[in-house]
Amino acid sequence: MARKERGNRKTRVGVVVSDRMDKTVVVQVEQLVMHPLYKKYVRRRKKFKAHDEENQYQVGDMVEIIETRPLSKEKRWRVKRLISRPEIK
Repeated sequence: MARKERGNRKTRVGVVVSDRMDKTVVVQVEQLVMHPLYKKYVRRRKKFKAHDEENQYQVGDMVEIIETRPLSKEKRWRVKRLISRPEIK
């Protein structure tokens, strides 16, 4: 089902770190931020719960998530698209 995008919704790119819940994945987004005093780059990580209607995303997948209305107590994002899937060795 194609959805029409509305307004300026935030998007993030991250890696799926958990797919154990039904119709939900946990996506970890990583950002490099310069430390204000030491001028070194620090890794900031944040986890978002995102809606995955068909349970199609697996741990390790790189996905793009988009902001949406509240879907549950902690879920305010949904998976927009799959960017890459890790190669199986």
